[in-house]
Amino acid sequence: MAADLDVVNLCIIAGGTLAIPILAFLASFLLWPSALIKVYYWYWRRTLGLQVGYADCGGYRFCYSYRGKPGMRPSILMLHGFSAHKDTWLTVVKYLPKHLHIMCVDMPGHEGTTRTNTDDYSIQGQVKRIHQFVETIRLNRKQFHLVGTGMGGNVAGVYAACYPSEICSMTLICPDGIRHPCETKFDNHVQDLEHSNYTLNIPLIPTTPEEMEDMFKLCSHVRFKIPQQILQGLVDVREPHNTFYQEVFMEIVGEKSRYALQDHLHLITTPLQVIWGKQDQVVDVSGAAVIAETLPGCRVDLLENCGHSVVMERPSRTAKLILEFIILQQNARSGTKKAT
Repeated sequence: MAADLDVVNLCIIAGGTLAIPILAFLASFLLWPSALIKVYYWYWRRTLGLQVGYADCGGYRFCYSYRGKPGMRPSILMLHGFSAHKDTWLTVVKYLPKHLHIMCVDMPGHEGTTRTNTDDYSIQGQVKRIHQFVETIRLNRKQFHLVGTGMGGNVAGVYAACYPSEICSMTLICPDGIRHPCETKFDNHVQDLEHSNYTLNIPLIPTTPEEMEDMFKLCSHVRFKIPQQILQGLVDVREPHNTFYQEVFMEIVGEKSRYALQDHLHLITTPLQVIWGKQDQVVDVSGAAVIAETLPGCRVDLLENCGHSVVMERPSRTAKLILEFIILQQNARSGTKKAT
């Protein structure tokens, strides 16, 4: 088990966070573990000082959580991965200084952000929506630090390529969108899906407690014994959204989006940090070398005994690395200004 994984507070993702011991204890007395999970998110947001806000723009509504106000350090905008939500970041936010201005937005169509049948959920389509969010809340009045994991990392990288003047620095955590030279267990699943014309179940869209457990094993190097009632509760929370998740999945593995980040790497001028779990079974860690080869000035941090769900398996380490990088870049800019 990763040394800094806080199991008592929050655990793994791939659809959200959960506190295994607390929820298991409560669920043993109640019949609605899915409701307990929602209450748990609410409780930890309040405990960490996060508030939930909404930003409306032309009939489209973004839902996000936030803490702090813009200050000396850059604001931080966090983009979660496929089928997750803003609370994915609770584990990392816990270890970030409370004076930092932090925003965690529900990605297009996810959780509290508007979902429409006509929306473009490709990576480029999501980039446009996130830019709409940034403009609506006027976050780009000052350059901010952008963080993305998985699908959110793909979106963050393309965003930085398209809107370089808005970003002062960026962290990509196990990002999708790279032609990594080594295949993963998940790559093999995707190939099987393609050969079956997508009639097989998608590993990241579980429909039973057993499939939910398999998804955790795929996404995390750390192993947990998760009670059956909690697994069922997570399935119940996700099931109403599975048709939407399938739509998004087909978009992001499609020709237009699958390698969107790689196709935009040469346009990224923002100082870049890459964090990757060495045992990632979803997006192979060899993708970090691909990014570093194209952008040799980027910083790469590879984490031992860690899988795809870095923000859950190594939350305090992730927070420390992000903060160190932000301060390093801020000091570098200050030194440049003084020199000139």
